[in-house]
Amino acid sequence: MIDLVLDQHRKDLGGFEVGRVLPQAARRMVGPFVFFDHMGPAQFQPGFPRNVDVRPHPHIGLSTLSYLFEGEMTHRYSVGSEVVIQPGEVNWMTAGRGITHSERFEGLRAHGGRMNGIQAWIALPKELEETDPGFWHHGPEDLPTYESPDGLWARLVAGEAFGAKSGVRTSSPMFYVHWALKAGAKAQLPAEYPERAAYVAAGEVEVEGRVFHEGQMLVFAPGQPVLFTGVTDAIVMLLGGEPVGERFIDWNFVSSSKDRIEQAKADWRAGRMKLPDLDHDEFIPLP
Repeated sequence: MIDLVLDQHRKDLGGFEVGRVLPQAARRMVGPFVFFDHMGPAQFQPGFPRNVDVRPHPHIGLSTLSYLFEGEMTHRYSVGSEVVIQPGEVNWMTAGRGITHSERFEGLRAHGGRMNGIQAWIALPKELEETDPGFWHHGPEDLPTYESPDGLWARLVAGEAFGAKSGVRTSSPMFYVHWALKAGAKAQLPAEYPERAAYVAAGEVEVEGRVFHEGQMLVFAPGQPVLFTGVTDAIVMLLGGEPVGERFIDWNFVSSSKDRIEQAKADWRAGRMKLPDLDHDEFIPLP
C-alpha cells in the first residue's frame, strides 16, 4: 500500500542541477536513507566551467553511496583515495567521526557527455557514528544482477534483498536495488523490510492502478508486497531497511546529537578537519 508520494525538488548547486527527494517535511528518512539526490540528467559540453565541481567539504555520522547511470565523477578523499566512478559502480564513503572529499567532473569536462546518477546518504547506527572514516570502491562484479525473460533487469547495489547480498559492506540492515523495466514488464517488491520506498528515475510505472513518473518517490506502508508494471521503459530504484532512529541534518553533517553537529561546524570553521591530499587548495566554507 502506498503511504506517501514525494516529488523531487529541483535545486541548482551552481551550474549543476539535482532533484532532491529526501529529506522533506513529509518524510525525513526511509530506513537508514536520510538524503537522496538525483544528479541530472544533464548534458555537458566539453570545457564547461569548474564551478560545476563540488569543492572539498566535510561530513560526519553517515555513509555516502554514489551510483551513476551515465557519466563519470572523480572523488578525492582525506583518507588518501582518488577514484573515478563509472556507470554501474559504487563509491561507498563512511564519514564516521569526520572525513572531507571533493567531487570533480574532469572526464566530462574534457570530452563532454551526460551526467545522470544518484547520491544517497545512509545514516550510521548510533554506536558507529564516531567510527573511523573510510572509502570503498566496488565494480559491477560485486553487485549481483538478475534478468527475467519478461523484461526485468535488476542489480542489487547494496544490502540484502531478493535472496541475494551485495558485496558492498553496509552498517545496518538495508537494501538498494536498480530495476530496469521494459514496457509491460511486471516486478514485485517483497515485504521483508519495515521501511520501503521506490524512486522512479526514468519513464513511468503503474502501482495500485496509478501511474507515476520520473522524479517521484513512493513510500510504502509495511506488511504487504508491492507490484509494479512498466507503463513505458522505466528505471526504478528500490530502497529502505530497518530504521536507525531520529537524525539531525545541518549542511553536510548528520548526527543523532545536535551538540555533535555544532562541534563539527566549529571544527570545519576553525580548519581542524584535514582536506584531501590531492585536492587541498580550496574548500567550501561553512554557510
